[in-house]
Amino acid sequence: MAKTRPAPPESSRSATAAVAARASVADAKGSINLRIESTTRQLIDDAAAVLGKTRTEFMVESARRQAVDVLLDQRLFTLDSERYDAFMQALDNPPAPGPKLKALLRRTPAWQK
Repeated sequence: MAKTRPAPPESSRSATAAVAARASVADAKGSINLRIESTTRQLIDDAAAVLGKTRTEFMVESARRQAVDVLLDQRLFTLDSERYDAFMQALDNPPAPGPKLKALLRRTPAWQK
């Protein structure tokens, strides 16, 4: 049986709620201006026409679908029982910092120099 990871921490949940609240603002619209090569524009227009959509509809739907996929890839994954247990074990017992990490943490960040 596949298991999903535990609920995110409260700060992550509030960030998710904030994104949902922004998305629910009633019919708030804006514009995005893009400069693209004419061949890319034609490709988009051809694909939109095949689907019976306008260029804007096609681009917004495509970008929205990609954005959702990217965010879900960062927040949701499923594992079988064995891998879930191994994942939880790794989270609960992280390895000790090695010499390279220790050296990195001793360095002064570039923005503080």
